[in-house]
Amino acid sequence: MLDTLKRPELLRAQNFINGQWLAARSGAKLAVTDPATLDKLLDVADSGAADAQAALEAAQAAFPAWRERSGRERAQLLKKWNALILAHADDLAKIISSEQGKPLAEARGEVLYGASYVEWFAEEATRTHGDVIPEPVRGKKLLAVKEPVGVVAAITPWNFPLAMIARKLAPALAAGCTVVAKPAEDTPLTALALVALAEEAGFPAGTINIVAASRERTPEVVDVWLADSRVRKITFTGSTPVGKHLARASASTLKKLSLELGGNAPFIVFEDADLDAAVDGLLTAKFRNGGQTCVCPNRVYVQDSVRGRFVDKLAVRVSALRVGPATDERSQIGPMINARAVEKIDRHVQDAVAKGARVVVGGQVLQGIGAGHYYAPTVLVDANPTMELAHEETFGPVVPVFGFATEDEVIALANDTPFGLAAYFYTRDAARIWRVGDRLETGIVGINEGAISAEAAPFGGVKESGYGREGSRHGLEDYLHVKYLCQGGLK
Repeated sequence: MLDTLKRPELLRAQNFINGQWLAARSGAKLAVTDPATLDKLLDVADSGAADAQAALEAAQAAFPAWRERSGRERAQLLKKWNALILAHADDLAKIISSEQGKPLAEARGEVLYGASYVEWFAEEATRTHGDVIPEPVRGKKLLAVKEPVGVVAAITPWNFPLAMIARKLAPALAAGCTVVAKPAEDTPLTALALVALAEEAGFPAGTINIVAASRERTPEVVDVWLADSRVRKITFTGSTPVGKHLARASASTLKKLSLELGGNAPFIVFEDADLDAAVDGLLTAKFRNGGQTCVCPNRVYVQDSVRGRFVDKLAVRVSALRVGPATDERSQIGPMINARAVEKIDRHVQDAVAKGARVVVGGQVLQGIGAGHYYAPTVLVDANPTMELAHEETFGPVVPVFGFATEDEVIALANDTPFGLAAYFYTRDAARIWRVGDRLETGIVGINEGAISAEAAPFGGVKESGYGREGSRHGLEDYLHVKYLCQGGLK
C-alpha cells in the first residue's frame, strides 16, 4: 500500500531535530512492520539519550521566540498545517493502515479526527484570555495573565498514531510552547509524516522535534526529559503503570502533567432501552480499531429481563463483521498490533471460559488471513467479576456480557474499578439519565451514544485513568500557567 503514496517523500526514517532530518547518533535503527503481514515497512532511527538531549536543546532554544509570537501568528501556521493534513489525507491514511493495521476507511476517519484538533486549537490560540481583578484597595490594578508553560514532552501511543500526537502538539503550539515528542515504537511513520507536513507549513526550526525509539531504548530517551528541569510539562497517553512512573519521576522537578491512562469502561443496557440502538452503539464503541482504544467498552452489563434478546441481536451483528487486512476495502476489523496483544486477548477469553463464560461468537485466534495478528470478534455470556477481563482492559474485539437486576446493583458494579475514563449507558427514562450520569465515576459518559470523542469536548479520566483534559478550551489550559500582576502607586 505504501508504494501507492502520491507523495512518497512523506515516508521519513530519521528524527526531526532543530529543523533537520537526522539519523540516530548511534546509527541504530528500528524495524517498523505491517501487523497484517509481518513484512518490514521501513527502518527508522532508534534514538538514545544523545538524540533526546539534542531535541530538548533545540526546543529550549526555540521557545523564547515562539512564545513571543502573537496568538494569531501561531494560529496561521496551525491552519496551514491543518490544510496540508487534509490535502494529504489519503496518503496519511495509507501510512496509518500499513503500520497500525486499521482498515483504510477507519484510518481516513482518524486523519480527519486528528486534523479537527489542529483546526480547533488554531482557533483557540487567539483566546488565551486572562482576568482583570477588582482591586481590594484604591491605587492598585490586579491582573491575571496566561503564559505558555515552556518545553513540552509528548509521548504518544500506537493505537491512534496521528490523532494522539495531533491532540497534543496542536494545543502545545497554540499556547506558545515548543515540543519534543516520542511516538510509539510500533507506529512512528505516521507521526514522522505529520511532522514533515508541519515543517512544510513553516513552523520555525526547534519548535517541533521528534525522535523515534524502540521499546528497549524508550526509557533512555524519556529519562532525559524527565530529569531535566527545562521540560516543564509531560503529556502522555498510555498505560496506568507507565503513567504512575512518569508522575513519580516528574516529582523532583514538579513538571505539569497530563496523563490519559488505562480504562475499564462499562456499557450498561437498561430494560427500557432501545435495544437496536444499544447494539448499534456497542458496535461503534467496541469494535472501532478492533477494540484497541482506551474508551472501548470492556464490561457490558445488560438488565436480566432483556439480556437474552440483546445477546441474540448482538451475536447476529458481530458474526457478520469482516476481518482482514487494510488492503481489502471490505475489512471492518484489522489485525491486532502485535503478538503480545493477541496473547493477552486469548488469555482473557480462555480464563473467562474456565470460570464459567460461554462463547456465543468467535473466541479464537484466526488463522489463514496471511501471517498477521488476527483475533475473531467475540461475544461471551455469563461473565462474572472473578474473570480477568472484568478487571483488566482486554484491548481487543471481545464483548463479555454480564447480567444485573437493579440500577443500584449495576452502578456499584460499574464503579467497582480503580479506573474511570469512559462509561456508556442506554435508557429511555429521562430521570434515570440524570441519576446514572451523576453516579458514574468516570470522566466521560456516553448516554444513548457510542461515539463520544470530539475536538470541542474535554477528553480525560478520573481515578487511575489519569488527569488533565485534551480537546475543548480546557485542553489549552493544560499548556498554560497563570501569572498574577499587581501594580501599585496609582492613586
